[in-house]
Amino acid sequence: MNQSKESVLFPRPCDLLVRADIIVTQDAERRVLHDAGVAITDGLVVAVAEYPHLEATYRPTQRLDMGGKMLMPGLVNGHTHLPMTLFRGFADDLPLMEWLEKHIWPVETQLTDELLEIGANIGCCEFIRTGCTTFLNGYFNEYVTGNAAYDTGLRAVLGEGFFHFPSPHFPTAEDCWQTIRALDARYEGNERIRTAVTPHAAFTVNPDELQASFELAEALDVPWQVHLAESPAETTLCLEKHGKRPVELLRSLGLLTARTTLHHCVDITDDEIAALADNAVNVVHNPASNLKLCSGVSPVQKMIEAGVTVGLGTDGASSNNQLNMFRDMALAALIGKVRHNDASAMSAQTVLDMATVNSAQCLGWPELGRIEAGCPADMIALDLASPNLVPMFSPVSHAVYAATGMEVCMTMVAGEILYLYGDFRTIDMQALKRNAFRAVEWVRSKAER
Repeated sequence: MNQSKESVLFPRPCDLLVRADIIVTQDAERRVLHDAGVAITDGLVVAVAEYPHLEATYRPTQRLDMGGKMLMPGLVNGHTHLPMTLFRGFADDLPLMEWLEKHIWPVETQLTDELLEIGANIGCCEFIRTGCTTFLNGYFNEYVTGNAAYDTGLRAVLGEGFFHFPSPHFPTAEDCWQTIRALDARYEGNERIRTAVTPHAAFTVNPDELQASFELAEALDVPWQVHLAESPAETTLCLEKHGKRPVELLRSLGLLTARTTLHHCVDITDDEIAALADNAVNVVHNPASNLKLCSGVSPVQKMIEAGVTVGLGTDGASSNNQLNMFRDMALAALIGKVRHNDASAMSAQTVLDMATVNSAQCLGWPELGRIEAGCPADMIALDLASPNLVPMFSPVSHAVYAATGMEVCMTMVAGEILYLYGDFRTIDMQALKRNAFRAVEWVRSKAER
């Protein structure tokens, strides 16, 4: 008896069988399947194929019919500061250094865990609604964001941020290392929450502390992430302090490695791009934030052509002002074409790769960002009845250029549905709205002092 006949006679059990009109798999072959399905067991994808085949092969405990919908991998946000949703719309229309030093940092130092929790939950809600299932975070008291991500069902990589100057959180560098070690121990073995080591930037952390933090990342075997070459102003500061441009400084310290993820990389030269490629460094592009802060436009196509893995991030909601990866995909594609004066640059497939499999690599979590057997069942569905998705010639093109994120009608992580047709299953929306109003009054009171 051949295997196909045996499967019909003896169908295999699975937890959930999902059907959709279209599945954008983002697997190694970048297959796009029609009238297809996904079989899921224990939170993992066990098969992706045409639906009639799966219907004959599997006996599911539950079924989810997403007829008229397009399934995609959950998007992976490679760089954000989740509690900064508290500052959405606060101190807008300012350049980077003025925005940070005169407005954001003075209020940030007064944040409490309660407020951080409100901001993190607002961010998790926005991620779930707009199809992001995993994010790489950088902030302080990161266990608060970790708990919010875990409770709402998302995946996260947490990075406790620090500067060279003493702060209310870390009077010394050693205090920071202890907090990072404790955070890593707190989530050891957690299937959805991981950690990273996160110095703020080359101009705000001393070279010896950059090296010490990297050694800590090696000891913990976690990613090392840092803002770098975000703007010409940063480059000037770095030259004044260290006599080297940001990329050259990291190279001189031995910090350009496959463990390294750099955020922004706007003001970089061709030689620096080659250095990133030669050392297998990961980069996360943040187009909306870079535009809003007038930092510049990163030469992403050049980096990709050189062999650099480039992911995609939103940055924080205070410098974006959204956490919507669909908007950042569209921006990345459009401004990338202008940056390189080439309409074929930053193609839809290139940008979708950035928001899925590439960002997953930047997080050190390469099994994410794809719908493929053996990978976590992190998926989203877009409603194909949305007028802006009709007609459809290319699902990948529509995902990048036409979708807005508001077409997302289902968000799933590890086989568990977090959002379906307007129903947030892990978030109390009324309580969240009340808390958000309280947070606004708090920020206003601190900003007025």
